[in-house]
Amino acid sequence: MAQRPKIGAKAYHLLLAPGEVPRYVLLPGDPGRVPLIAKYWDNAREVAKNREFVTWVGTYRGVQIGATSTGIGSGSTAIAIEELLYAGADTFIRVGTTGALRREIKLGDVIIGAAAVRFDGASKWYAPPEYPAVAHWLVVKALIEAAEALKVRYHVGIVASTDSFYVGQERPGYGGFMPPWAKGLIETLRALRVLSFEMESATIYTLSSIYGARAGGVYAVIANRETDEFSPEVGVEEAVRVANEAVRILAEYDNKGSSNT
Repeated sequence: MAQRPKIGAKAYHLLLAPGEVPRYVLLPGDPGRVPLIAKYWDNAREVAKNREFVTWVGTYRGVQIGATSTGIGSGSTAIAIEELLYAGADTFIRVGTTGALRREIKLGDVIIGAAAVRFDGASKWYAPPEYPAVAHWLVVKALIEAAEALKVRYHVGIVASTDSFYVGQERPGYGGFMPPWAKGLIETLRALRVLSFEMESATIYTLSSIYGARAGGVYAVIANRETDEFSPEVGVEEAVRVANEAVRILAEYDNKGSSNT
């Protein structure tokens, strides 16, 4: 079997060696969001930077914590999960933005993803389509407790993860291009009570389940596809605060010996 590519002891893309990240790692897509996450920490430092992958580590309320940007979509996200596991992480929380599909979900709310529709590409290489992309129950519980403690308005449910920002989310491509199989996608997802579109969680959840890790996700609602509203930064701080606080809560669970299964 071919060896995993490395540079010395460091993973090839993230440039992280074993032991260089703690078990709890937050996963924004945008590298610029890593410092935003870390500003709530007691202390923080950058430990690696390469391509779309930026990694900081520090402590939040006494708990060792990390944050790594994944880039956009499933390909780079799968790389991040593989290499973060190698570097020592076992619990992941996606911290992102999302476009709601239901009118009652308001801009600035957050969504906690309990599961994801696997419209991504990477997870298909790991498991058949029937294999579910589900968040770990303890991570979902911690995210809910964090949102309630911080008085952040939240919704819990299924999100749809797609690698395509345009036609894969039923937005016309260049010149109005829309393949017939993408037409009616939003209406179908609403009928299935899917809450929103995002682009990475199905990959994170699937790989984490396969490898015995834990994962969850919290997303700022910056768009509503039913009301046609859009505000690119609203709710981001709230999602970040919820994710950080959820790590502290998870550490409490783990220190008390709560079940990881």
